[in-house]
Amino acid sequence: MASWDDVRRLALALPETTEEGGDQPSWRVRRKLVVWARPLRKGDLAHLGPSAPAGPVLGVRTSDLDAKAELLDAEGPVVFTTPHFDGYPSVLVRLDDADQGLLEELITEAWLAQAPKRLAAAWRAEHPEPGPG
Repeated sequence: MASWDDVRRLALALPETTEEGGDQPSWRVRRKLVVWARPLRKGDLAHLGPSAPAGPVLGVRTSDLDAKAELLDAEGPVVFTTPHFDGYPSVLVRLDDADQGLLEELITEAWLAQAPKRLAAAWRAEHPEPGPG
């Protein structure tokens, strides 16, 4: 089970990430939205019906719509969407159901999608991806 403290720790560990907001925080890299608190709205609740999460929801930027579709297939129902986000490269995450590994992966990938190319390249050079294992 992940918490807002976990989101904060993971997001702020990435270069040039800032936190904004109070009750509904968001994290950005050079003013570009990476992840944010996203309470469900009336339309979201109507669409989700009984499957709507009761706990906190995190909005997460994805690199593109293909990455969004892959996440929804691989990580549903922890990762989900609503019609409000149709055509927009982002997903919603049931924070109470997300494990630390998934949360770190989602936040890092969101940051890489939004960070300036040189900043992302520098970070990648210091954090090579592990090989298949």
